[in-house]
Amino acid sequence: MPLCQPIQDAMPLPLAGASGSRMDATTGSGALDPHVTSCRIVVCVEEHLTVGRVAELAGVTARTLHHYDGIGLVRPSARTAAGYRVYSAGDVERLREVLAYRRLGLGLREIADLVDDPATDAVAHLHRLRGLLLEQRDRADAMVTAIDRELTARAKGMAVTPEEQLGMFGSRLYDAIGGAYPATRRTDPRIAAQVWDALGDARTVLNVGAGTGSYEPPDRDVTAVEPSAVMRALRPEGAAPCIAAAAENLPFEDQSFDAAMAFSTVPHWQDPVAGLREMQRVARRVVVFTYDSSEFAWRRRFWLTRDYLPEAAGLADADWLPRLADAIGGRAEPVLIPWDCADGFLEAYWRRPEAYLEEHVRRACSVWTRVGPEAEQRAVHSLREDLDSGRWAERNRELASLDAAELGLRLLVA
Repeated sequence: MPLCQPIQDAMPLPLAGASGSRMDATTGSGALDPHVTSCRIVVCVEEHLTVGRVAELAGVTARTLHHYDGIGLVRPSARTAAGYRVYSAGDVERLREVLAYRRLGLGLREIADLVDDPATDAVAHLHRLRGLLLEQRDRADAMVTAIDRELTARAKGMAVTPEEQLGMFGSRLYDAIGGAYPATRRTDPRIAAQVWDALGDARTVLNVGAGTGSYEPPDRDVTAVEPSAVMRALRPEGAAPCIAAAAENLPFEDQSFDAAMAFSTVPHWQDPVAGLREMQRVARRVVVFTYDSSEFAWRRRFWLTRDYLPEAAGLADADWLPRLADAIGGRAEPVLIPWDCADGFLEAYWRRPEAYLEEHVRRACSVWTRVGPEAEQRAVHSLREDLDSGRWAERNRELASLDAAELGLRLLVA
């Protein structure tokens, strides 16, 4: 039995006036303000928090909460029988996200776009916040390192150049530890050639789950679809026009495009099969970059998931690729990964294992976030030890002679 019983909006709410007489809440000079009838009325507050209590718990002022309410960012959605506005659990969750993004330095308008993103739930916000906080920590760590270096130099009586003094704030710092995705996820021309060849003679192309625009063919008429406001904001100037929409509900008529493509995005969809069928509905050809997660193709062949991060294998079903192929009647083509692959997806550094020790490399790949910090740190620690001891090189010595590797990546074409 719920602790708080809602009173439906249509029911009259008797309130005591200044003189003690009772008035209908919907009429008379003593009526509640117009917002009352749009709120949920509760007769007890055990599951709800008052403005004052929320301000106390969150460490902000009531004035701040009133401001958020006034601009529509976070509004208390319930009222007590006495007419007081209170925060529901959902309101508190939204406020938590707003305050977290605010303390990361984001503006209120940008925060509104993030928390209103229909494709992002509470768990996705937590993962995003974790990544942003790790980037912020890395920036702080890099600045501390730069300061320590300068203190050491000054203690030895060494001159510090203006360039060195400003280096901790400038582009060199952000080149090293800046936004993870744009810094490491770039189009690899060899993989792009295979993707674009699979598009055939298509002139109009829909890129679903487009992200920052990697692998969009420059010589064709591209329309992009991306549900995440963060990713849309990261698209470079001059990129194809991008629409806020999800793969499972594409806002286009049947057969509107010659081809639809999706690159390294399908695992993030709420319903991958429904998304692929939507792509097939709006385009006569479908090209999807994904992976074969079967035991042979990926789980045991790739040394990272086999020896250091077995948790990654549990993130996808072994029948992942057959299920997608069956949904759209597609065929799967292997995609070889060059040893110096420019795109920083999970398998890209198969011959450059030291890269996985870098925080910004891991942050650009969602697998590391999905397995959790404990598995991530254990894998990084073990890999570092094996690289230092030479065990990794001994165990994977056959990789040194390969220019490209087949690690289960596939191009699904229908």
